Amino acid sequence: MDKQTLVEEMKNRGVYDAAFIPVEKIPFDPELRKSCNPKRCQGFGKNWGCPPAVGEINTLITNAKSYDSALVYQTVHQLEDSFDFEGIQAGGARHKQITNDISELVKQELGGSVLQLSAGGCTVCDTCSKVEDHPCRFPEKAIHSVSAYGIYVSKLAKLCGLNYNNGENTVTMFGIFFFHEKE
Repeated sequence: MDKQTLVEEMKNRGVYDAAFIPVEKIPFDPELRKSCNPKRCQGFGKNWGCPPAVGEINTLITNAKSYDSALVYQTVHQLEDSFDFEGIQAGGARHKQITNDISELVKQELGGSVLQLSAGGCTVCDTCSKVEDHPCRFPEKAIHSVSAYGIYVSKLAKLCGLNYNNGENTVTMFGIFFFHEKE
């Protein structure tokens, strides 16, 4: 299927909007990785898709930059008000469900090696094996955290023509598929 048809199919599965961008235009900032810490994130040290287990920031950026294209997508979730913590958590859970729902479709359509990132840590498994100090059960399906890669998401959204904020009393979450254009 062509790119527009892929985006439409993603929207049919719950994605709000999506856009393609050359990887060379993605704004990386290693300093943003500092937001990944045990005081700010429940996944820190407990998920293979999150720091520190996911790897060193410069190595991750180099890996992401080894791809030439990216498909950025977003989900938008309604909140009762801007302090609706439960709504934000429910939006995060829904984002992860949508991410898992579109993963195989997008990877199949993009072909070849695909690096998948999303808001929060990996949710392929109900409980990450990192919690028990066991190896990742499904490394080929693992989804890494966008934050772990130091991606400046608000700037990325603007470059893609996507809204970073989709209105009052909403939470918007992002994911990215890095891939190589088919020749």
